[in-house]
Amino acid sequence: MDWKETIKTYYRPEQILFDEPMAKHTTFRIGGPAECYVIPDNTEQIKETLSLAKEAGIPCHIIGNGSNLLVSDDGVPGIVIRMEENAWEKNCETADGRDCFRVSAGSLFSSFAKALCRDGYTGLEFATGIPGSVGGAVVMNAGAYGGEVKDALVSADVLTKDGEVVTLPAAELDLSYRHSNVSENGYTVLSAVFAAAKSENPEAVTARVAELSEKRKEKQPLEYPSAGSTFKRPQGEGLFAGKLIDDAGLRGFRVGEAQVSEKHCGFVINRGNATAEDVMQLISAVQRTVFNKFGILLEPEVRFLGF
Repeated sequence: MDWKETIKTYYRPEQILFDEPMAKHTTFRIGGPAECYVIPDNTEQIKETLSLAKEAGIPCHIIGNGSNLLVSDDGVPGIVIRMEENAWEKNCETADGRDCFRVSAGSLFSSFAKALCRDGYTGLEFATGIPGSVGGAVVMNAGAYGGEVKDALVSADVLTKDGEVVTLPAAELDLSYRHSNVSENGYTVLSAVFAAAKSENPEAVTARVAELSEKRKEKQPLEYPSAGSTFKRPQGEGLFAGKLIDDAGLRGFRVGEAQVSEKHCGFVINRGNATAEDVMQLISAVQRTVFNKFGILLEPEVRFLGF
């Protein structure tokens, strides 16, 4: 049986789409069709899909909110698994008295963080503006405004390459700046447990969230589609990708409908009808110019799919 016919037996009709435009599923609003796009609602479906892809010798990619993705104009061959967004639950307490919350990988990290902050918890204020999914946040140790996933992560439930579900303490995930060992070990994040403490001053938590929200509106080009920060922060005291790009004279630089944001040079934006090729050419031009001027090679923070 053809793999496309087989995969239909794993899912309800509303859970599976063929030739689905990925521009509908990324915050860049860019990308050609996924050959097969599925939305599993349980671990067994994920296992079956990964096993089928392996047996059929076809690519299989797992995404969350699509907030850190640039998808090829030609689309994505094989299968794209979109982790479903679910609710979260309080499920334990840490030794230091913080409450623990288990969150599914497909849940929006920002929605979860905002809900906790509204309930008077502190420790995840930094995450209230991070647009990605929980799974993606764990994979890249997402962070903002001085906070990172590793500051609050207790553990993650992952599916191994052998199809086994295991719980890994945060200390075993090798979390560092925008890095974990999840991808290199072939793990699939199913859920994560975060710890947060009840604040003695809930008003201060609310004020901090509002302050960070204003900073984002003031400094980031939220009015345009993008994949967030395009480049990782370079190693070295006082080095920032956005400043290097600005100092290289690239503020507002365009390739087609892709542009270095005039509001924040660390962002590449889609001005309306940018193609993935526009973005790729722009990224290459920025890297080349910055390297020629300062001897620093900027490393993309964006993930590339289908190239």
